[in-house]
Amino acid sequence: ETATRVESDFGGVLDILVNSAGILQDDAHKPERQLSAIDRDWMLNSFEVNSVGPLLVIQAMQEFLKRTKENKRDRGVIANISARVGSIEDNKMGGWYSYRMSKAALNMATRCSALELKRHGVASISLHPGTVATDFTKDYRKNVKPEKLFPVDRAASQLLNIIEGIELKDTGKFFAWDKEVLPF
Repeated sequence: ETATRVESDFGGVLDILVNSAGILQDDAHKPERQLSAIDRDWMLNSFEVNSVGPLLVIQAMQEFLKRTKENKRDRGVIANISARVGSIEDNKMGGWYSYRMSKAALNMATRCSALELKRHGVASISLHPGTVATDFTKDYRKNVKPEKLFPVDRAASQLLNIIEGIELKDTGKFFAWDKEVLPF
């Protein structure tokens, strides 16, 4: 259905695809702080939402992002909303198994799609938005400094600023809200 709308409403051309999907907890599940808290079904659900779903969106939309002689655009951009806690190298605290692992998988999807789609003029990046003042973060932001807790409009503006500046040489990278390149 979405692909049909892209074709009819936008002439089959997308400049930017923002994959913003995330689940950290629900009423029955909180982030696992230890191995004994891992629930198989919850972990699979986390992967479905946080990594498999966005990858399937990329699969469905890739043709609309590719640059051709006909559409004469300079590049397409896929921006996957990830999280710093999805960085394997940056993990100094452990825990949050399902969320961390599923966001790390999203980062790998970013890297793989970057390698495949670069030759078609498409840059694929992961973005860490910082801590955004939403229901998603309400239980986890008590230790966040006020200047690092971003209202939704500011977070969106920061990420859009990064996306608009992306060039093909940036493909496959993981950027924080402040343009810092994060390790995978």
